[in-house]
Amino acid sequence: MTARDWARDFDHLDPTFVEDPYAVYESLRGHCPVAHTDQYGGVHVLTLWADIYEVVHYPARFSSRRTIVNAVPTSHPGLPLPPLNFDPPIHTELRRAMLPFFNPHNTARWAPEIEAICTRRLDALAGRNTCDGASDYAQAVPSEITAIMLGVDAAEGDRFRHWIHDLIEVGPGDVDLLRRTTRAMTDYLADLLERTRSARADRPGTTVDPGRNIVEFLLDVAGNDDRFDDTAIVNTLFLVLIAGIDTTWSAIGFALEHLGRNPDDRRRLVAEPGLVPTATEEFLRAYAPVSMARVAEIDTEVAGCPVRAGEWVLMAFPAANRDPAAFERADEVLIDRAENRHATFALGVHRCIGSNLARLEINIALARWLERFPEFRLAEGASVSYAAGQVRGPRRVPLVLG
Repeated sequence: MTARDWARDFDHLDPTFVEDPYAVYESLRGHCPVAHTDQYGGVHVLTLWADIYEVVHYPARFSSRRTIVNAVPTSHPGLPLPPLNFDPPIHTELRRAMLPFFNPHNTARWAPEIEAICTRRLDALAGRNTCDGASDYAQAVPSEITAIMLGVDAAEGDRFRHWIHDLIEVGPGDVDLLRRTTRAMTDYLADLLERTRSARADRPGTTVDPGRNIVEFLLDVAGNDDRFDDTAIVNTLFLVLIAGIDTTWSAIGFALEHLGRNPDDRRRLVAEPGLVPTATEEFLRAYAPVSMARVAEIDTEVAGCPVRAGEWVLMAFPAANRDPAAFERADEVLIDRAENRHATFALGVHRCIGSNLARLEINIALARWLERFPEFRLAEGASVSYAAGQVRGPRRVPLVLG
C-alpha cells in the first residue's frame, strides 16, 4: 500500500487500490469503516455490511438517481436509466413492467445461444498453448449474448466492448469522453429502436415473441405504459447494455483467474461439475466486481459520520462480501460454501434484475471451459491487469492451456 491516507483521501481509481482493493478494505474495516474523499464533490465509502444494508433501505435519504461517481456534480440529473435511477414507488412500477423478460423461465431460453457463443470461442482456442482468458473468452460471452438479446448481430459485441471501456473505465475521470460515448450509445440505440419498430410495421398480423428480443419487448410494454416513451426505452436499453456486459465478463474473468491460481479448486470442479453453480456463487461473493453509489438527499449520517446533502455515498459491495461480521472465513474462497447470501447483485429493492441471466452465463461459460480445458494455469511471471472504476474486473488473464 502507498502512503495515501485511505480513510481521508480514498480514491477508487488509484492504481494501488485497483491492484488490491481487499487490503485497503480490510484496513478500513479495522479502524475507519466509513472512508471519505473530497474528490468528485465529496464521497463517503462504506465497507461494512450493516452500513450498506442501512443505506439501501432508506431511499428517501439516499437516492439512486445517480449511481456512478464521477466529476459531474450530483445536482446534474444525469442520464436516468429505468428502473435503476428511480426510487420507490416509481422504481417498483418500472421494475415490475420489466420482470417478465428477466424471470427465470424466460432467462433459461437464452441458454442455447450462450452455449453456442462459448463453443465458438473455445473452438477458436483449439491448438493454442496460451490465451488471454479475459479478452479471448470472458469478455466475449456477455457482449455477444447482449447483442443477440438486442436483436443485432453477435459481432456487435466488439463495438459494445469499446463503449464499456470508454464509459465505465475512462469516463469517470474524463467528462468529455463520458459525454461523447453516451451520445454514441444513445444514438445507436435510438436508431435500433426505430429500425425495430419499422420491421414490426412491415409484418402486420405476425406473432411477436418478446422473449427473444428486448427491444420488441419494450415496445410492447410501451403500448400499455405511457412512461415508456422512446426516450425511456432508449435509456432502458442503455442500462441493459452496460449492466449486462461489464459485470458479467468481470465475474467470468475472476473465476478463470482464481482457478488458474488454485489448481486444487480447478481439479475439484473438473471432478465434480455439479459443484459449478455453488462455486459460481462463491466467486461472485469473494470477487464482487461492482460498487454502487447513492446521493444523499438531505443532511444525514451513516454510522455516526455526517453526510451532507448532495454528497456521494459509495457502497463497496466487495468489502461487504468480505466483512467477517457477515461471513465466516470471509477472506477465504470456499467453492463449496453452502450458505452464501452475498451482496454482489446489490441489496434491497434495487437488487439486480438481470441476476438470473448473469448466473446462467457464468455457469455455462465456466462449465464449458472446464470441459474443454481441464488443465490450465496462470502463466508464470505474468501479471493480471484490472479495470479501474466501480466495476473492477480482470482485463488481462494470461493462461497456459494444457
